[in-house]
Amino acid sequence: MNASTDAPIYEELVKELGDVPGDVRSAAEEELNRLQDDFGLERPRRA
Repeated sequence: MNASTDAPIYEELVKELGDVPGDVRSAAEEELNRLQDDFGLERPRRA
């Protein structure tokens, strides 16, 4: 699912406010990777 084509308002909001969900997702993935490295855990496999 592509939010910018499925919800036209999303593209306008991204222009105005930035891609907040994408930024949050990236920050969460970075933190998860850091924690997995710190605790020696395997990274989950993506489907």
